[in-house]
Amino acid sequence: MRFPHCLKAAPAMTDDSFNEQQAAVLIDATERMIEIWSRLPPEKQAALLARFGSEENALAALVTTQLVAPDK
Repeated sequence: MRFPHCLKAAPAMTDDSFNEQQAAVLIDATERMIEIWSRLPPEKQAALLARFGSEENALAALVTTQLVAPDK
């Protein structure tokens, strides 16, 4: 088998996958990224859309970036 890791079932998400604090951090980061997105000039939005394919993917990339390297 060439890619056996692909055959493993992903762990099921449960309602308690995130605790309250983790959920609050994610929601806060998402709200900030949506605000930032709405203030971006059309050229920057177009560049992000070209790179990530959709507004949802671009926002996900912005949120991920914020969670990995938050403002100092």
